Amino acid sequence: MTFGDTELSPLGMDTYGSRSISVGGVAVHRAAMKVVEKARKIAAHELEVAEDDLEFDAGTFTVRGAPDTAKTIPEIAFAAWTAHNLPDGLEPNLESSAAYDPENFVFPYGAHICAVEVDTETGEVGVLKYVAVDDVGRIINPQIVDGQVQGGVIQGIAEALFEEAVYDENGTLLTGTLTSYEVPAASEVPSITLGRSETWSTTNELGVKGVGETGTIASPPAVINAVIDALSDLGVSDMERPATPERVWRAIRRARGGAA
Repeated sequence: MTFGDTELSPLGMDTYGSRSISVGGVAVHRAAMKVVEKARKIAAHELEVAEDDLEFDAGTFTVRGAPDTAKTIPEIAFAAWTAHNLPDGLEPNLESSAAYDPENFVFPYGAHICAVEVDTETGEVGVLKYVAVDDVGRIINPQIVDGQVQGGVIQGIAEALFEEAVYDENGTLLTGTLTSYEVPAASEVPSITLGRSETWSTTNELGVKGVGETGTIASPPAVINAVIDALSDLGVSDMERPATPERVWRAIRRARGGAA
């Protein structure tokens, strides 16, 4: 793997803020459409028809009204490479580049609901159920979207209940290994119920929005609010993250008027 090689990536910055599909994906789409239009010229030339007579679908150009007369992208790519029979003035090879600088951001939306159970004697919190419904625009790959949301939710549950960077008075990190920096095991994470509302974005031609942060942003407040709600009858109205058993136990003790 090569990092920071401008020869490989002459234009662009990096991936952050759910920009992969909504920025990079649009640039890829535009470059691909340029390739398709060049391929259309070659296909029309080889099939001896007008460009407007060609229909393109799933990598194949067919002649309108004569679907058996066709040229595939691999066939056209080979013809473009050999360059023996190209339209006048058309350069060999099928390649193109495109830049996309969005005029505005894309914003995914969603609602996350968490149900927890709190042991008031020990302060231990268990996540019983988690439901996430998100609108990330047009779905290109449902499996990736589901994985992003589920992974983000699990990371957010970890932030809410487990993970904490602790330093001593000298600024030394005390939780620098997995023996002291807690992360949830599979047994401590519930099955996550996912749902979607698909509203295409109007800021780009693909209709896509970001998805990377949906789970990580929504889950910590959903979990902490659920903990506070579970303890509200005891007078608990605030909870610091992570809501460890000790912190929850102390919050209950304070709410009951005892020493924490």
